[in-house]
Amino acid sequence: MPEAQQPAAVEAAVQPVLRLSGVTKRFGALTANNAISLDLQGGEILALLGENGAGKTTLMSILFGHYVADDGEIAAFGAPLPAGSPKAAIAAGIGMVHQHFTLGENLSVLDNIVLGTEPLWALGQNSGNAKQKVNELAGRFGLDIDPQRLIRDLSVGERQRVEILKALYRGARILILDEPTAVLTPQEVESFFATLKAMVADGLSIIFISHKLNEVMAIADRVAVLRQGSLVADFPIAEASRESLAEAMVGRAVELPERETQSAGDTVLNLQDVSLRDSAGKTLLDNVSLTLKAGEVLGIAGVSGNGQGPLADLLSGLAAPDAGALQVLGDRVTKVSPAAMLNRGIGRVPEDRHATGVIGDFSVEENLVLEVYGDSRFCRFGFLKGAALRRNAETLIEDFDIRGADPQTTTRSLSGGNMQKVILARVLTEKPRVILANQPTRGLDVGAAATVQRLLFAACAEGAGVILISEDLEELLQMSDRVAVLYQGRLSDSMAVEEADLRTLGLMMAGHGPGEVGDAP
Repeated sequence: MPEAQQPAAVEAAVQPVLRLSGVTKRFGALTANNAISLDLQGGEILALLGENGAGKTTLMSILFGHYVADDGEIAAFGAPLPAGSPKAAIAAGIGMVHQHFTLGENLSVLDNIVLGTEPLWALGQNSGNAKQKVNELAGRFGLDIDPQRLIRDLSVGERQRVEILKALYRGARILILDEPTAVLTPQEVESFFATLKAMVADGLSIIFISHKLNEVMAIADRVAVLRQGSLVADFPIAEASRESLAEAMVGRAVELPERETQSAGDTVLNLQDVSLRDSAGKTLLDNVSLTLKAGEVLGIAGVSGNGQGPLADLLSGLAAPDAGALQVLGDRVTKVSPAAMLNRGIGRVPEDRHATGVIGDFSVEENLVLEVYGDSRFCRFGFLKGAALRRNAETLIEDFDIRGADPQTTTRSLSGGNMQKVILARVLTEKPRVILANQPTRGLDVGAAATVQRLLFAACAEGAGVILISEDLEELLQMSDRVAVLYQGRLSDSMAVEEADLRTLGLMMAGHGPGEVGDAP
């Protein structure tokens, strides 16, 4: 009866490699995932988009066995996937590469890849066979790496290759990639995308989580969008545009702010031949010079770990220069401390909003005055004025559209975008002359990022100068008047944003490109 068997054969041929059916996850009264049904086909790159808090991380954690769903089922390659077991997920052919790598820096590439794959009672490591298998995988997918090199000696892009090889070594046929391009140069992104295409051509399937809509448009076959825990869109990338993806993510049309060109004012910040070393004597900043004028945005590009953190610490008063001169509003800074820099008119938007931007267990009204709590407006004889704090918070919550908050709301409970608004409200209401914005939109969806950018532009229009440190080159080119590149603690000449492009900046971020990286601007 071939006619009767034909429909079953067709169904088997198109059976997805991964099927999520009605997956629901609740945390108390919060429904993080609401009856999500989603398929992944063989040899497909599926982009997963959504605002912060939309449920992407929860869904992937369920898939990889970190969480157990309250309802629903997951099948991998036609077989039910046991719940709550990363080991079972790996055995089923699912691998996950996290945004923040989990590698032993003092171990070799090979040791990191095979770690946990051999029996505890084995007398020794079968390094010959392991090395051969790693080399075969590396050659097959264009992941060139020396298995004997130590992790601490690798670039960020090379470390990412190791993480992918770890998953492939364990037999992954489905790869989950969480913000995989966040720390790569444009040239590394091109190479990485070539690797992904080689993988899907070989039959692997990929779930690609990203906030970068241009990259999603360039690499994905299909896109799924989560909003408030529900799947709201699922369509081929050929039917998508940046605008339609942004609107699907936030539920409304998103207007990206545009930088209005204006004449730069007086110099508000000057660094001349500034060097900074750590406690062990290692050079963190090497003869850095820069000038910032009122009303302009100076963008600082660079791969993570090339001096952005030390530069931010210096401008925040958390570190004092070992050599060189630092001037704010024409006055040389001799006493460096966070309070001194605040008093000189420097406002900071720190890189990690959770760890150093707010105190999560404090209320919104308390976080809004963290840097001015001793001011007579909010304090008398060492006691905080509760009514003044509340009035201040009510005003700022409305002015900055801090959603889901009242003055007494615990700040930890806010979304990333609204937490960032708390920080910006605290900084901008004091009318700083210099604003250090360190990764101000990292981890934010396109709507929240646009709000942050709009607020920084408004501060520039009122005469503030902005130092924008970002690993997102598209953001730097969109927001900056001038751009410079940090590489191994040295700062390049700045260039007008009209003269910059992704390729040039990418080369400079890798230590190459026009001009000598490290010359004073």
